[in-house]
Amino acid sequence: MTFQRFAVPIALTTCLLLWLASCEEEFTPPVVNAENQLVVEGYIEAGDRPTPPYVLLTRSFPFFSKLSAEQLDESFVHDAEITVSDGSQTVVLTELCLQEIPPEFRDQVGQFLGLNPDSIGFNFCAYLDLSFTMLGEEGKTYLLEVKTANETLRATTTIPYAVPLDSLFFQPPPGEPNDTLAQLVVDLQDPPGVPNYYRYFTQENDGPFLRPFGSITDDLLFDGQLFEFPLAKAAAPGEDFDFETFGLYRLGTRATIKWMTIDADQFNFWNTLEFSRSNQGPFSSYTRVDHNIEGGLGIWGGIAARYYEREVRY
Repeated sequence: MTFQRFAVPIALTTCLLLWLASCEEEFTPPVVNAENQLVVEGYIEAGDRPTPPYVLLTRSFPFFSKLSAEQLDESFVHDAEITVSDGSQTVVLTELCLQEIPPEFRDQVGQFLGLNPDSIGFNFCAYLDLSFTMLGEEGKTYLLEVKTANETLRATTTIPYAVPLDSLFFQPPPGEPNDTLAQLVVDLQDPPGVPNYYRYFTQENDGPFLRPFGSITDDLLFDGQLFEFPLAKAAAPGEDFDFETFGLYRLGTRATIKWMTIDADQFNFWNTLEFSRSNQGPFSSYTRVDHNIEGGLGIWGGIAARYYEREVRY
């Protein structure tokens, strides 16, 4: 068994609804106690490192439940029939769980899925095209079909044509002089006339690709323009917030940027999901996360990615 190395984002989207709490009376959305639904998170990538399709298939949790490793382990849906078609060929995805993989191959699988197997406290499972016969291609449309004993889910995604970054450079961060940190600035020439949607991840040295807070944008404010903007470094999960270093890169390290062009469905999904995560507190509003899964929840998305590796220096 051999696996190629790909950097693929994984974000288990098992709870997609938030609640509204006012200062006068708690509001509980009527759907929080609804029957568990199938949740899909799947991708196929084109570009510098094209990947075959893969899918995570779980069931949603009760809204107010407390998550545990055992509950996460039980959330994975097994023995489903999952196919992906591009109009000319159809592939069947094979279920693969970490506990079934020989130890010598676990790191390779972890790199493919963008996770550290040693840090996972439960039996992580995914459905993959182990034949590698269908790799993502820009401009192609892919139909996903998921069948369990009692349910059928479908979704469609089209991989857009990539819009690459024009340039990347590091500069001293604003504020007091600093000889250990740098700010990344990029230039993007946005194509005019059509909506474009972007997402990015960052990697430091050989670490995992991480999703920064606010990882997406559209081109509403810079359609057709050459746009220059800073690109913040993502923080590791659980990392303490430090205002002095937030979003900055360490001089002397190697930074890799995964710059993705995505479709509108993915943008709407991640836009509402990130908004719901940040929009909490006593005066927050109830947010329903957009999705493109017919018969369930989640996202099936095509990605056109470019990778940029740079040494962090002025």
